[in-house]
Amino acid sequence: HASTPEGMKRAILGGVETIEHGDGGTAEIFKLMKEKGVGLCPTLAAGDAITQYRGWNKSTDPEPERIQQKRKSFKMALDSGVQIVFGGDVGVFPHGENYREMELMVDYGMKPLDVLISATSNNAKMFHLNQLGNLEKGFLADIIAVEGNPTKDISVMKNVSFVMKDGMVYRE
Repeated sequence: HASTPEGMKRAILGGVETIEHGDGGTAEIFKLMKEKGVGLCPTLAAGDAITQYRGWNKSTDPEPERIQQKRKSFKMALDSGVQIVFGGDVGVFPHGENYREMELMVDYGMKPLDVLISATSNNAKMFHLNQLGNLEKGFLADIIAVEGNPTKDISVMKNVSFVMKDGMVYRE
């Protein structure tokens, strides 16, 4: 977890594989992350939830500085070509609402297809999970289905209608 440019730089040069949060990232820091192959887990939903818990009304209030900074740094990371990994700092909002991170990633400028890749194959590669992340022979059959097309509307990810884990169906 690193949010300041100095903390991020030290972590990158120290050999981490991912930076969580990264709110204070600069163009220089994101360039270094790209060069070193360090992924960013932006935890957008965590910041969003905490800010709402502190009184921000998303429907009526302007975006607080914290959210504006999160949006700015995420866009900078995207523009720099940093690999975005998926994670929401779970615990800040109810378990099972990870779709919130996906919705915010799209809202902050990431294409829906890239969000899905981030949550599947990018995460598997970044975390060295060699049998996950793709639908391929020999991989673990961890599959979900939703009604609708998440490459067109990422919000359909909140309506999971089918779950398979290790080839075993848990919900149909």
